[in-house]
Amino acid sequence: MTAIESESTFVRAPVIETERLVLRRLDLDDTAFIFELVNDPDWLRHIGDKNVRSLDDARAYLVNGPIEMYAKHGFGLFAVERREDGALIGMCGLIKRDTLDDVDIGFAYLPAYRAQGYAREAAAATLAYGRDVHGLRRVVAIVSPANHASARLLERVGLRYESAVRPAADRDPIDLFAIEF
Repeated sequence: MTAIESESTFVRAPVIETERLVLRRLDLDDTAFIFELVNDPDWLRHIGDKNVRSLDDARAYLVNGPIEMYAKHGFGLFAVERREDGALIGMCGLIKRDTLDDVDIGFAYLPAYRAQGYAREAAAATLAYGRDVHGLRRVVAIVSPANHASARLLERVGLRYESAVRPAADRDPIDLFAIEF
């Protein structure tokens, strides 16, 4: 087991708490949840195929994605749990991508938990966390042009459309939203 893999031994302490939600670091115990989330048809359509075909792939996604980002930057994508029952409903957090100058906010939720205000609540709290805890002065978001629900949510939490960007020469343009604090 590597040092990064031992992240799963962390106590599941909240990083961010809101009225209805607890955001905490994802860990290896979340492997089955990640497998389900990244294979959701809406994830595949709007975010893209991460080639997670097995629980081993989901574990690798966690180790090489969120867990590595916590070690590198002190933030990453967080598990979003409902306070009332501890249900793991989605993820939301800050990501530092090599392809973007700024840190961006990302989120995804299981279908049963969409359109209930959870994403807005978690996103607003995540932006405040980035500003207040990590001293970020600007946060961006990248969104598939067809993902109107996510674009509306970003606008509700204060981000504004800036431009279409092409993350790589072989990819279609995506919309870039931003907020400055």
